[in-house]
Amino acid sequence: MSAEIDEVSQVSRQVIAEVERAVVGKRSLLEMVMAAVLAGGHVLLEDFPGLGKTLTARSFAVVLGLEFKRIQFTPDLLPGDITGGYIFNRAENRFELRRGPIFANILLADEINRASPKTQSALLEAMQEGQVTLEGESLPLPEPFLVLATQNPIEYEGTFPLPEAQLDRFMLKLSVGYPDQQQEQEILHRRAERRQDEVVLRQITDAAQLLAMRQAIESVHVDKDLEAYIAEIVHRTRSDRRVAVGASPRGSLAFLKIARAQAAMQGRAYVIPDDIKRYAMPVLAHRIILQPEYWMAAKAVEDVIQEVFAQVPVPVVSED
Repeated sequence: MSAEIDEVSQVSRQVIAEVERAVVGKRSLLEMVMAAVLAGGHVLLEDFPGLGKTLTARSFAVVLGLEFKRIQFTPDLLPGDITGGYIFNRAENRFELRRGPIFANILLADEINRASPKTQSALLEAMQEGQVTLEGESLPLPEPFLVLATQNPIEYEGTFPLPEAQLDRFMLKLSVGYPDQQQEQEILHRRAERRQDEVVLRQITDAAQLLAMRQAIESVHVDKDLEAYIAEIVHRTRSDRRVAVGASPRGSLAFLKIARAQAAMQGRAYVIPDDIKRYAMPVLAHRIILQPEYWMAAKAVEDVIQEVFAQVPVPVVSED
């Protein structure tokens, strides 16, 4: 194990343990969000209200030592409310740049599907290229830059479904899920013990160290057989008769990057098939569009993904 990979594993464990002080009983979710942070990907959290989506985003920002901004998406939100723009300064008789909340390390796009498609599109360039273009001038965003977006599946009235191009830019789509009874009791106990709503978290790392950890992950080895495994999985999503639009090459790259991050978090300098299989649903589910006759079928997308993984032989990879 190299020193760099060892650092990634150690710091990741510390970050997750600290965030767990605020977000109870969601270890798997937190590990996946941390992997996306390390892989440089954006995350879409879709679940019912009140399950801790905003708390998760805010907690990661504090523990990672990153600048955090939150935007509440509403139907009357305009693109300029996100990106900012040039405002005329009467005192100095000139236009000056007012940067919007998108100029942050972690941007929480809360209830993203409540804004119009025009406003949603303000995030496209930022999520793909890490920059914003205002009046013909390209302005780089802070590094690292991560979008954590939320949407509630039960609130469809007054919403605008995210277009395919927007969905494809999210590396992972995750669900928080309800806590079980014991976990919910632990939430109540911790709240009673600290005597305040806010959980005071300590900073574990910072932007500079996080960028160094991302660079270390680039050294994680991916066997050629695993590259072929990823390619065949993604290709089969496009050839299934139930699928109108399969996963894009961006989905293949998401598997590659998230598997490397997962391996490094486990203290390995090489990827194994389980690193890929663990992220089957989070990487693929939002990238697959079914044929119209399957739109109402419950769990049809999950069935497609499970069958694809069952059909593709798992390569045997040496740990050397």
